[in-house]
Amino acid sequence: MTNNDIFKKLRVALMLRDDQIEQILMLVDFRMSKGEIGNFFRNADHPKYVECGDQVLRNFLNGLVIHLRGTKENPKIPMDVIAVHKQEARPKEFTKSEKTTSPPREFKAGDFKKSPAGKPKFKDKKPVKKIEIVEKVNYKNGKNPKG
Repeated sequence: MTNNDIFKKLRVALMLRDDQIEQILMLVDFRMSKGEIGNFFRNADHPKYVECGDQVLRNFLNGLVIHLRGTKENPKIPMDVIAVHKQEARPKEFTKSEKTTSPPREFKAGDFKKSPAGKPKFKDKKPVKKIEIVEKVNYKNGKNPKG
C-alpha cells in the first residue's frame, strides 16, 4: 500500500476536502497548494499524478492529530470535529423561496370522480411461429453405410 493510498483512504474516511487538507497541513507549518494536494489523489496513469512522499504524509498525520484532538491548552473532542465534517459534506437541500411556494390546496368531495378502467397497458403477446431457415441436412463423412 502506497502513501497515496493511505492519504486517499484517510481523506474519504474523514470526509475531507482539499481546502481542509490544506488547513490541516498549515497547522504544522507545512505549506502546500490545493493543486499540489489534488495531484496525490489522481490515478497512477494520469500525467499529473505525483507520488506522496513520506514527509508530506508525516506532516499531514501530525496536523490531523492537532486538528482532531486540539492542543494541550485547547483540547477538542475528535468525534465532534468529525460530526462537523459530516454536516459540511452533506448536500444542501433545495429550498424554494416563499414567493414561489403556493398555499396547500384544499380538496372537496366532488373533486375526484371515478372513471371507467382504461385499456390494459400491455397486451398478451401471441406466440410467434418459428420459421426454419436451414433445412435438415444429412451429413456423409465419406463412409459407406452398413446395410
